[in-house]
Amino acid sequence: MDYFKDVFIDRGMNRIYAEYLSGGILIILILILCVVVNLIVRKIILKLLTKYIEHSKYQWDNIMLKRRVFHRLAHIVPAIIVYNFAPAFKYYAVFIHRIVLAYIFIIITFIIDALLDAFNDIYKTYPISKVRPIKGLIQIVKIVLYIIVGIITIANLMGERPLALLSGIGALTAVFSLVFKDSILGFVAGIQFTSNNMLRIGDWIEMSKYGADGEVIEVTLNTVKVQNFDKTIVTIPAYTLVSDSFKNWRGMQESGGRRIKRPIYIDTASIKFCSQEMIEKFKKIHYLTDYILEKEAELKKYNEENSLEDDLLINGRHLTNIGTFRTYIQNYVSDYPGIHKGMNKIVRQLQPNEYGLPLEIYAFTDSTDWANYERIQADLFDHILAVAGEFELRVFQNPTGYDLRNIRN
Repeated sequence: MDYFKDVFIDRGMNRIYAEYLSGGILIILILILCVVVNLIVRKIILKLLTKYIEHSKYQWDNIMLKRRVFHRLAHIVPAIIVYNFAPAFKYYAVFIHRIVLAYIFIIITFIIDALLDAFNDIYKTYPISKVRPIKGLIQIVKIVLYIIVGIITIANLMGERPLALLSGIGALTAVFSLVFKDSILGFVAGIQFTSNNMLRIGDWIEMSKYGADGEVIEVTLNTVKVQNFDKTIVTIPAYTLVSDSFKNWRGMQESGGRRIKRPIYIDTASIKFCSQEMIEKFKKIHYLTDYILEKEAELKKYNEENSLEDDLLINGRHLTNIGTFRTYIQNYVSDYPGIHKGMNKIVRQLQPNEYGLPLEIYAFTDSTDWANYERIQADLFDHILAVAGEFELRVFQNPTGYDLRNIRN
């Protein structure tokens, strides 16, 4: 700048004008230099770096390229040039230094932000990311980063030490706690999710209060996103999953079996003792042959030992159609190929009610897939409902129009 000023003064120009003109020329030269350097970095260096990364065998550098970490890093080069030329402007050097440092701090913040996002993307490529998602923690780090950089930037522009500004932050604690209330609650919830293994990405959760019934697709600092089975997406505040109750189906999925727990209602008026004709018929049923033979021998022995006459069915012990039907279902369910062999298989009677006698089938399918589960369950009950008439039992249902027409006829 002094060189240009001396040249203009030697040619008879006023000193003040010479100083302003030389300053303008220097600014133009600095701008040209910044543009040229920026073009070299972006058009040559970054392109060469991009080609190298695209052909490398590593994935982490591709993720960093996708997050534009290197592109943001290129913005620092022009700032460094301006910072080094600042002393040429003498009286304005301190002001230029402060402005350029503030710009560099902001660019560094953006670079760290992109690095954190890239780190999260790299982390999500590992299976542990579904068990321990870190997006919420990264958001906490970003908030802390923005606060620290904001304090440093303001202190730099004011020409003060950053620690001098910290004394005034105590008075803003209440304001921060109010503004970042959800973030603080979400952070605490995230810690509980991780420490108690309450929630993972990919879990099937059900929370009827918020209309959520589907798979967790994202866990952030403030929210948990759930994609329902109808493909709608529900956003739930993270802290409500800790304060309220929700159902997580992960245990069912990991166990390898899904429970069937459904009753059929038997009309109690159709329950009776088995006649000899019925017993002979049941002996021909594959799932009842051994049971009928064993039960006949057991009942005959009991009645003989107790000298019970079997002229009246009320005397002694006799087979019933409901008990035989229950045994048939038990054997049929146990042998069904879609039922898990290592889990409970129970057919039980529940307390009779106005709908009849509930006969509940309690078992587990060997598949946790929803479609397979519904298919296996439907196949079981298709057969059970159809075969009930073979035992001279009626499945209860409320009167229909067909029943009313029969009454009229």
